[in-house]
Amino acid sequence: MNLVSVGTVAFDAIETPFGKTDKIIGGACTYISLSASYFNSNPRLISVVGEDFPQETIDLFNQRGISTEGLQIKKGEKTFFWSGKYHTDMNTRDTLDTQLNVLETFDPKVPDSYQDCDILMLGNLLPAVQHNVLKQMKNRPKLIVLDTMNFWMETALEDLKKVIKEIDVLTIND
Repeated sequence: MNLVSVGTVAFDAIETPFGKTDKIIGGACTYISLSASYFNSNPRLISVVGEDFPQETIDLFNQRGISTEGLQIKKGEKTFFWSGKYHTDMNTRDTLDTQLNVLETFDPKVPDSYQDCDILMLGNLLPAVQHNVLKQMKNRPKLIVLDTMNFWMETALEDLKKVIKEIDVLTIND
């Protein structure tokens, strides 16, 4: 089974009542791909990072059998960064900082070698970007999962409705 994940490969800084990190590897695409690599799902990622992203993490992806053919590395630019503080319930959080950096102009390209995917996971991105990825698929995957959030419902609802019509599973974050 082939899985393609489109979304963020990022840096995060996280604070909880139990500890704090500074700059760690984050992003939904990162953790979807790493998790999938334990289930022989032939994971492939589509994302963008800046030149500040560590090569050893890209090497880790490759060592885990994750294809990085769809990973764009933007010279002279910085990787997406998010910082948040989680409350005692570990469900409630406050965003402290968001720096879009390379994500601001991210234009995902689906490599030819990714066209045979069975599962396509569209991460929490601008709905027009998610739709653009779908339009690049020559064959419809067996399962298309889309993640979105209240921000896109408030700022890009019409585009979101358009892409939702073409998917199988919807996940929503607040």
